[in-house]
Amino acid sequence: MNNNDTIKKEPAPARFKKWLALLPGRIKKWVIATPLYFKIAVCLAVLCALIHILCNFFPVLADFMVKYPNAAVRWTLAHITSLLPFSLAEMVIILLPLILILLLSLTVYLSRKEDERAYTKYLCFLLSVLCIIYSLFVLTLAPGYKGSSLASKLNLKQKQVSAKELYDTSTWLSEQVSMRLDDIAYDDEGFSHLPYSLDLMCDKLNDAYAKLADKYDFVSKLRSNIKYVILSKPMTYTHISGVYTFYTGEANLNVNFPDYTLPYTAAHELAHQRGTAPENEANFVAFLACMESDDPYIEYSGYINMLEYCMNALYEADSDMYYEFYGTLEREVVGEFYAYSGFYDEYRENVVADVSGTINDTYLQSQGQTAGSRSYGLVVDLAVAYYRSLNSNIA
Repeated sequence: MNNNDTIKKEPAPARFKKWLALLPGRIKKWVIATPLYFKIAVCLAVLCALIHILCNFFPVLADFMVKYPNAAVRWTLAHITSLLPFSLAEMVIILLPLILILLLSLTVYLSRKEDERAYTKYLCFLLSVLCIIYSLFVLTLAPGYKGSSLASKLNLKQKQVSAKELYDTSTWLSEQVSMRLDDIAYDDEGFSHLPYSLDLMCDKLNDAYAKLADKYDFVSKLRSNIKYVILSKPMTYTHISGVYTFYTGEANLNVNFPDYTLPYTAAHELAHQRGTAPENEANFVAFLACMESDDPYIEYSGYINMLEYCMNALYEADSDMYYEFYGTLEREVVGEFYAYSGFYDEYRENVVADVSGTINDTYLQSQGQTAGSRSYGLVVDLAVAYYRSLNSNIA
């Protein structure tokens, strides 16, 4: 008989209890060994996670966060990144493959080196970056998804929208577009043209938002520049016309899209930058900002883009009524829509668009926007409610 067979092994529960007893000491030792910046990043992330959870249950807290702490963080990020003549977010995305290769190489190198201290510091750095990114999300955008609705802030009464209301709202928007056609120049293809530089457009939108902020306290007061995406044409294949990057505080604009979409899209990203998180609400705040502008082209952009949303909804609600309304449109407006359709044919269907659409849809649903990417079009409900309020005020 082997002598080792006579030695009784300690029962598994007892071994586990001993390991558990030693765990606090091990954790304490590991915590002491970690860098100070890691401890700060983790504590900040834990605090932000608590705030994030509480905002789900208390819209008042979410509104407070958006209006005060978050506004300060968004303002700070926007002003820091405005010092750069390019989009920092775009540079990060361009360099992302290189960054991932570098991180993978470091992981392999440190694992082979078997230097526990160096490997711990490396892991602490990676975890710190993730903690900071999450914290910035909570400190800039996340509470905005959980606060009171834009309709309540604007005192708009939302209810089920009828095809007739869509028709009437579209008619009003079409009339507003028609009133500005004399100030709009079109080319032979049917596209209208921005009559000044993108930088001047940015200044005009900042002026419009300054007026809007004086009217509504939920719009943060901020003057910022718009970042024009260098790789705008490749970006168009994703069907993304603009994006607000919370971790850099930048409002990024895809400048490959037709001119008439640019002011409205830029205003949409600036709305995110000023505290409006849900996509349908950012769309409507952008519309309100365009209406506040003294510039005919920015007004035109706001009205015609909202008209597109309402017409799409009208088509789904009642196609016969849609075609009846379509016949009332001005020749220039029809030409603009037709030219856009031709432009979009190149980018309409591709794998990149499917992937980016799925990612965006998943993100929006994770933030409580159950309609996902379709939430952009829910701005129609706000537009109809706004038109309804105009009529009630006149009455």
